[in-house]
Amino acid sequence: MDILSLVLQLASGAAGGTLAGKLLPKSSISPVVNALLGVVGGGLGGQILGMLGLGGGGAEAAAAASGIGGIISNLLGGGVGGGVLMAIIGVVRNMMAPKQ
Repeated sequence: MDILSLVLQLASGAAGGTLAGKLLPKSSISPVVNALLGVVGGGLGGQILGMLGLGGGGAEAAAAASGIGGIISNLLGGGVGGGVLMAIIGVVRNMMAPKQ
């Protein structure tokens, strides 16, 4: 994996976490936490897609990351990963909150 892929995944993960927080207000924690969870989820999502051979990580994806297909796959993998992780953490947090 090259640094460009990682930066794209982390940045799109932050955007994905923030967007998921806006779309799912009951699962939103705070804008900063949503973005931080998105960064983590973006990195994880990109790595998982890379291991599956769908872009993001891996040796062959690093060479293709400079192409438009590699950039798009890094952006999508990071954004989706960030949004999914933020949503999962938000739902778990709501389930663990005391009922009033």
